[in-house]
Amino acid sequence: MAKIRPSKGAPYARILGVGGYRPTRVVPNEVILETIDSSDEWIRSRSGIETRHWAGPEETVAAMSIEASGKAIADAGIDAEQIGAVVVSTVSHFSQTPAVATEIADKLGTNKAAAFDISAGCAGFGYGLTLAKGMVVEGSAEYVLVIGVERLSDLTDLEDRATAFLFGDGAGAVVVGPSQEPAIGPTVWGSEGDKSETIKQTVSWDRFRIGDVAELPVDSEGNIKFPAITQEGQAVFRWAVFEMAKVAQQALDAAGITADDLDVFIPHQANVRIIDSMVKTLKLPEHVTVARDIRTTGNTSAASIPLAMERLLATGEAKSGDTALVIGFGAGLVYAATVVTLP
Repeated sequence: MAKIRPSKGAPYARILGVGGYRPTRVVPNEVILETIDSSDEWIRSRSGIETRHWAGPEETVAAMSIEASGKAIADAGIDAEQIGAVVVSTVSHFSQTPAVATEIADKLGTNKAAAFDISAGCAGFGYGLTLAKGMVVEGSAEYVLVIGVERLSDLTDLEDRATAFLFGDGAGAVVVGPSQEPAIGPTVWGSEGDKSETIKQTVSWDRFRIGDVAELPVDSEGNIKFPAITQEGQAVFRWAVFEMAKVAQQALDAAGITADDLDVFIPHQANVRIIDSMVKTLKLPEHVTVARDIRTTGNTSAASIPLAMERLLATGEAKSGDTALVIGFGAGLVYAATVVTLP
């Protein structure tokens, strides 16, 4: 029997660089209030959101990803042609095929890098980071570009009082490469498909086929509504607060550290009340810096963790070498948590 030669990669993997892109248009709560019966005070108290960014026509999923990725590659100190794989997490790229990752890989100037998209909602960055770590250690790529990107303004029902104020657009990217010491901990991840109805797309794409039009939802003026993201807010809140704190603790345990060892906590930017509740449940010490990027960026799903990471490093609230707990959770319901060393 022939023996297959084992693969050979780096001993460990680490995040080497991070970059972000936020669309130029800043949208305050006052704009949201034009279509829903609410108030600025209610939105801030319920979510913590003050403003969010919405993409313009030229700020496509690919364009935003390329901007964020260029910054991440420069931050990592490598050339684009050294990228061996591009992993893009998004739910808002509307072409079923080809993967937007292939366009991004080409326009960045990679040397025919492997490129593919994944759909894991707000946990997508954690999923992509885990895949990247595996590729670097296994040896199929020396450097992997992981991108979280969303244009959720395209999937927002501005008449839905429960979600109209939540979502924003943007892209965040990291470069994962070789390390001589552990810098990305074990991932604690999973899914709870029995709760998939709590966050979902309102209408599936196939409902737009001829014959189904009469069954589609309409807006206040009688126009057919484009599919949007909807959620059962209270159910999602309870799940995130109680179950995701347990997952976060499991990630700390898997990495062999305690909350006292942390420097930074970067949870998915879903809701500031969820973030504050997790901080309390995990009993994080006061010295731990907590990302609350949601206040000015909104919920950007797969992009929220790398965008928050990039901002903390840019503002000096976090520094290179800090130990950070990251956790993403959302539609599916899916989740992923790990401990990383910041680039």
